Amino acid sequence: MNVLQLISSGGYYGAENVVVSLSESLERKNCRSVIGLFRHQHHHNEELIRQAQQRGLAVQEILCRGRWDWQTLRAIREKLESLNIDVLHTHGYKADIYGFLAARRPELPIVSTCHLWTHDTAAVRFYEILDSLFLRKFDAVVAVSDTIAESLYLSGILESKIQVIDNGIDLSSFSQARANLAGQINSGSNLVVGTVGRLVPQKGLEFFLRAAREVLTDFPNAAFVVIGAGPDREKLERMARDLGINQKVVFTGECTDMPGAYASMDVFVLASVDEGMPMVILEALASRRAVVATSVGAVPRLIVPGETGLLVPPRDVQALKMAILKFLNDSSLRVQFGNAGEALVKRNHSRDRMAQNYLQLYEQIAKPVKRTFSSPEALPGKQVRASLTYER
Repeated sequence: MNVLQLISSGGYYGAENVVVSLSESLERKNCRSVIGLFRHQHHHNEELIRQAQQRGLAVQEILCRGRWDWQTLRAIREKLESLNIDVLHTHGYKADIYGFLAARRPELPIVSTCHLWTHDTAAVRFYEILDSLFLRKFDAVVAVSDTIAESLYLSGILESKIQVIDNGIDLSSFSQARANLAGQINSGSNLVVGTVGRLVPQKGLEFFLRAAREVLTDFPNAAFVVIGAGPDREKLERMARDLGINQKVVFTGECTDMPGAYASMDVFVLASVDEGMPMVILEALASRRAVVATSVGAVPRLIVPGETGLLVPPRDVQALKMAILKFLNDSSLRVQFGNAGEALVKRNHSRDRMAQNYLQLYEQIAKPVKRTFSSPEALPGKQVRASLTYER
């Protein structure tokens, strides 16, 4: 079977990580997985290409000159034909819309993974509403968390088309990693509290910084590190200065050696206000880090309070502070939770398990399908019913 993974990407974050990890594991299962990457006129995603090529994966770049480009649609259709694609797998609203229109003529089976609808701006909200209209006509739609599955259903997608498939990772790259941020953090014997993610409001980094100031009052030898890039970097750096903690907080930008980055931390924190199933949590657990996270999206399925980490409400600076201090003050607790977290990922969230679930889905939909794009049907109800399909 040949699958095209189509994605429009501005960096290397959770969705990109899933695409690369899934493709690598599918290849090992004798399923050819080609990554189709939109190449925008003013942005070339070198990091996704580099990560894919390191793993020996095929990448096909598709030039896109703007929000709507008919030549891009033709280019996708040509890729589908020349690569003998059996199933088109799209990731994100741009890939969903272009992919659906490209796949209509050959009536190719099409599945989308919804990693998260962020609702960041009015423009993004518009495209996500448009996305939901197209997704109603897909053969299958995968959600990476129960919360996203419910959102998909409430947006008008038939429950029979929705599956929940957990994200998975390659554990081997995290188990023996060596710390790589000592020079940047310059923490000496200090304990390091870190976070990873795109620098956008969704990640709750303002609450991370406010909690850092509170922690430093009681634990002045701690060091904090923020790994990732994004539009809010200048704002967050200014906030650190205003809080008087800029000497204790390092912004590293993007990192190409994530296993080494996690190995540099003693405590990992995710302060997000919204999530699907965050890959960074899986990676931190696989790295045997003590984890503090907010109870959003699928995070509570990964962070079991008192077992694999500590959960706090989103936007609660004091709760975040107390959870971080609990780990900083107890090295044996950090080890205990770190080992339990690694065991959970090994048991439930390997990339091979994720790939097997997707492969089964591909095989289910890999048959001729006649599509029409008509007005959406009315929803039968407002609640997600128990018959949603879950693959874990």
